[in-house]
Amino acid sequence: MLTRLNVSLLSLLLLSSFSVHSATNLWKKSYQLEYKGKYAQAAAVIEGNTTRGRNKEYALLRFAYLNYMQGKYSDSIRAYKQAINLNPRTIDARLGITLPLMAQKRWRQARRYANQVLANSPWNFTAHVRLMLVEEGTRKWAKLSKHAKKVAERYPTDSTALVYLARAEAWQGNISEAKKAYRKVIIRVPAHIEANYFITKHTYKK
Repeated sequence: MLTRLNVSLLSLLLLSSFSVHSATNLWKKSYQLEYKGKYAQAAAVIEGNTTRGRNKEYALLRFAYLNYMQGKYSDSIRAYKQAINLNPRTIDARLGITLPLMAQKRWRQARRYANQVLANSPWNFTAHVRLMLVEEGTRKWAKLSKHAKKVAERYPTDSTALVYLARAEAWQGNISEAKKAYRKVIIRVPAHIEANYFITKHTYKK
């Protein structure tokens, strides 16, 4: 026989279960909308979570990313900064904010956030890739070349740094060095369009 206490506990459990289910459905719906390319709707579904609840930080990060995907860069930056203020130790938000900053060609600020990550995690791959993007965007070819070589040494199975190395060498007029780097790219990614095009374009038949 149920007592008042048991009834109350059962009610709390049911409410708690309903709350968790509703929250799960909320995130699920947002992901489904994102998968369909409906970024504005995906962001709108979770916007309320950016100001309240246990998942506020994650909601801010996701909201920031979805705004970036819409090209709403200022809104994206604002949300990423809120996430950083909420959790000063965050690496995700610092890496994330570089995307809308670079889209606005705010290279100096993007570099600053990437370097903040590297201050705590010196060989964070994503941070180095973002820095290489900044160096490419500011046309610092000699600097990019040196940087890309160092990254390639740490991540020898990855082709990303080798692509940046090849581009940097090509822009400096070092075609043979660029071809050498692109050949390494093709070993790792045989169908790489950029690398194959460059090799073909600069191969002369005698």
